[in-house]
Amino acid sequence: MKRDTKMKEKGRLIVISGPSGAGKSSVVFRAIEGRADMCFSTSVTTRAQRPGEVDGREYFFIDLDRFHEMVANDELLEHAMYVGNAYGTPRKFVEDKLAEGMNVLLDIEIQGARQVMEKVPEALKIFIIPPSLEELRNRLVKRGTDSAEAIEGRLKRAREEYQEAVFYDYIIVNDDLDVAAEEFNAILTADRCRYPFRRHWLEEV
Repeated sequence: MKRDTKMKEKGRLIVISGPSGAGKSSVVFRAIEGRADMCFSTSVTTRAQRPGEVDGREYFFIDLDRFHEMVANDELLEHAMYVGNAYGTPRKFVEDKLAEGMNVLLDIEIQGARQVMEKVPEALKIFIIPPSLEELRNRLVKRGTDSAEAIEGRLKRAREEYQEAVFYDYIIVNDDLDVAAEEFNAILTADRCRYPFRRHWLEEV
């Protein structure tokens, strides 16, 4: 009897990183526009809930005791402290979405990506960069949110990230937004067709 190969395929965890100012969000939002099979991971945080924010939408808001409990119980794929508040990616939320067939996007820095790799080594890892560090400088200046000193700090960190990014699967150079978005979707299509994710179509019982 031939196996029913038209089963629902599990989603993919997609880790996205890159220097500040590379345009990661712009590329991803352009690429997934109109796609119903993509969602961003919702993080937990210990920071106070702001007006207009909804628990479970922007973040899952928890206290520090619960955060420490989640770390101790290995309930987080990655976690970090930022400006006195704790943040992390809840394992159950991600696993539930993947089981539903959703592709889960995780926009994190390299340190967090390394933590995720230890727990989900099969995650798809994409590094998004500008066409040059000079162009990165131009974008940061035009953004107008950082001082000259802060911009130099971001450029220094970008150089460090370039050296640390050797474990990513793909690099997208965001020179043209439409082209970068097309490359992002091409990566997802090619990845979905890889043997490990399609071999059940070849199997018979």
